[in-house]
Amino acid sequence: MSQPFKLPDFDDVLAAEMRVAGVARETPVLTHPALDAAAGAEVLVKAECLQVTGSFKIRGAINRLAQIPARDRAAGVVAFSSGNHAQGVARAARLLGMPALIVMPSDAPQVKVDGVLADGGEVRLYDRNSESREAISAELAAKRGAIVVPSFDDADIIAGQGTLGLEFARQAAAIGKPLDYLVCCAGGGGLISGVALAFERLSTKTQIWAAEPEGHDDWARSLAVGEIVANAPGTRSFCDAILTPKPGNLTFPLGKRLLTGGLTVSDAEVRSAMRHAFRHLKIVAEPGGAAALAGVLKGVPEGWRGGRVGVVVTGGNVDANLFAGVLSTED
Repeated sequence: MSQPFKLPDFDDVLAAEMRVAGVARETPVLTHPALDAAAGAEVLVKAECLQVTGSFKIRGAINRLAQIPARDRAAGVVAFSSGNHAQGVARAARLLGMPALIVMPSDAPQVKVDGVLADGGEVRLYDRNSESREAISAELAAKRGAIVVPSFDDADIIAGQGTLGLEFARQAAAIGKPLDYLVCCAGGGGLISGVALAFERLSTKTQIWAAEPEGHDDWARSLAVGEIVANAPGTRSFCDAILTPKPGNLTFPLGKRLLTGGLTVSDAEVRSAMRHAFRHLKIVAEPGGAAALAGVLKGVPEGWRGGRVGVVVTGGNVDANLFAGVLSTED
C-alpha cells in the first residue's frame, strides 16, 4: 500500500500491470495521413477513450483498490472527481465488492454522473467554486470509516496509470516506430507522470510533453520555474476533466525529473481535434481527452517537424448534445 510522499518507480508500474490485467483492456494505436499532414509529423494516437469506463482512470483505480485488505473493504471508498476517476473507482469497487461514494462537481457532465450510478456508486454533488471536495470527502470517509482514494496524488494511482505507458512504448516498438515525442494531457499529473516512468525505462530517447488548456497551464509554468505554481482561482476551460488547481506533491517531483515541457491549447483547437478524431479515426474524444491531440494538430514545434509523435486521447466521456454541437460547427 502506498505511503505519503513515497514516489513510485518503474517496478511499481510493472507490479501494477499484474493487477490491471483482466480488468483494463489494451487499447489500440491509430494513425491517419490527415493527422500527419496537419501536425507536420508522423502521429501515433493511443486511443484510451476505448478503455473500460471510457478513460484511462480504471487503471489506477483497480491498482489502488485491489491492494485494500479484505478486512477493510466493507466500509468502502470515497473519491472526488469531475467524472473519469469517479467512474474508474465505481467500476473497480463493484468488481471488488466494495461500496463507493463519489464527490463530484455539480457541473460534471451528466454522462459521467450516470456512469458512476450505473456501476452502483453513490454520488454527492458539490459546488466547485464555494466548497472543498477534499474537505467533503474527508468528512464523509470519517463518518463511514471508508478509505479516500485520491484522483492523482497517490503512488498506487500513478503506477496504475503508468501501465498505459508500458503498452504504448511496447506497441510503438513492435511496429518499428519508437516515439521521438509523446504528448499527454495533464491535470493533476497522475497519468503523465506514470507514463513517463514507463518511457524512462522502455523508450529512453522519447521526450514527454504535457498538454493543457490556455489559462490553466500550471504544469507548463511549474516546469519552467522548477516549482509548483497554481492556477488562478476560478479559471475555466472547455476541458472539464483536467481542471485541477496545480500539480500534485507526488506527481510534480516525477514530472520535474521526467518531463521536457508543456504545450497549451485553446478551446477552439480542442474542438477541432475532437472533430479530427471522429472524422479520421472514428473515435469519440471528450474535451480534456483531446487536449494532447489538439496540441499536435495545431502544428508541432519547429524542432519536431518530420519526427514521430505519440499522442494519448485519454477519454471519451462527453455528453451527446455537446459532442453533436462540436461536430456540427466549425470554429
